Amino acid sequence: MLNLLAINTELYLVLSTICLVLSILAAIFVIIVVIMQPGNSNGIGAVSGQSETFYGKNKGKTLESKMKKLTVIAVIVLAVCMIIFSEKGDLEIWRNRVIVEDDAVENPNQQIALSEARKLDPTYEVGEEVADQLQMESFGRRAVLSLRQNLASRILDLEKANLFEKYSEKVGEIITGEVYQVWKKEMLVLDDDDNELVLPKSEQIPSDFFRKGDPIKAIVSKVEMRNNNPVIILSRTVPEFLERLFEQEVPEIFDGLITIKKIVRIPGERAKVAVESYDDRIDPVGACVGMKGSRIYSIVKELRNENIDVVNWTSNTQLLIQRALNPAKITSITLDEAKKTASVYLKPSEVSLAIGKGGLNIRLAVMLTGYDIDVFRDTDEEDVDLDEFADEIDQWILDAFKQVGFDTAKSVLEHTNEELVRRTDLEEETVEEVVKILRAEFE
Repeated sequence: MLNLLAINTELYLVLSTICLVLSILAAIFVIIVVIMQPGNSNGIGAVSGQSETFYGKNKGKTLESKMKKLTVIAVIVLAVCMIIFSEKGDLEIWRNRVIVEDDAVENPNQQIALSEARKLDPTYEVGEEVADQLQMESFGRRAVLSLRQNLASRILDLEKANLFEKYSEKVGEIITGEVYQVWKKEMLVLDDDDNELVLPKSEQIPSDFFRKGDPIKAIVSKVEMRNNNPVIILSRTVPEFLERLFEQEVPEIFDGLITIKKIVRIPGERAKVAVESYDDRIDPVGACVGMKGSRIYSIVKELRNENIDVVNWTSNTQLLIQRALNPAKITSITLDEAKKTASVYLKPSEVSLAIGKGGLNIRLAVMLTGYDIDVFRDTDEEDVDLDEFADEIDQWILDAFKQVGFDTAKSVLEHTNEELVRRTDLEEETVEEVVKILRAEFE
């Protein structure tokens, strides 16, 4: 019976010690929460500056580097008081216990016998509180190591949560960072706080080229949690990136006097920006371009010489299509509102301008207006020069026809296919395709 009582007493003491260690861990965690709050200069502690980061480049810093931020801080959790003196690097743990009768002690970590209390001060009475200092050596090596590991894990988790929350609020904003590492499929960027940001290859402009240490601008595209780690993904190809650049360079857009209605772009090639002014005295296109292109020049340079067309927005669909196909001069436009299609008629000399190099101009016009645009040559012309078909027929084929005296479309159509093959020395399939294209012009 006595052995059983001794075992129960020993088990009770072990459990009490474990509870005390957990109380100390909770107290330390509260300290860390206070430290993590930037600019916290009120309350029971005084913080001299913003907290540093454990996650990213500063991963693995010890607790001491955090405590240097404090002058003196005291936290009381579950009757455990912790006092930290950062100047000396001292850490003191004090335990508050209530004085009870000698035979009424139930929890040694919360209560103290009257006889033991009077050893500290003979004037103590039952019901008063006694504060005694705990030595770290009394916890044992395993308890201290476990405490250290749990504390480091909690600090890291808190840093990750703060980083995720911080950049979740910055989605859609431009950040400036420094290229830290360049890989085949992505690029690692460090921000001002040395947090790690990722710029995938698919989110880079095709002509982008960066070296380690180069400054870089990008927009925060999204923030994800992967394996309990926050991943901040940047982008330089989304239309919002171009919109934020305009807000930085054009004060009228930043102030709301000019509104960007829509942006379409093919990264690294060409972009169209539709703008509208709420003040009749302000020319939206001129304000965006700037004096001699001073404002838009820096944007074009940041986007690796991407051509930018600024279009004055209008609710008139025909006028919007006409402006979107600039610099081509349109003769007439036929709209089909139900099918969202537009037939655009131009002079033969304007067709190539409307289509653009590689079809970029008309593709962006379709994206900007929301209409499928079909380009037709104006049939009022009696004849069409062969050079006007350069966007449909290879130049070397046109040169073969011109070398034998066929300079216009009708001069080619006046002859049979067999005669054209014999005189141009081209393949029969090539001649048939050319004739088909030329005939479509006059149908």
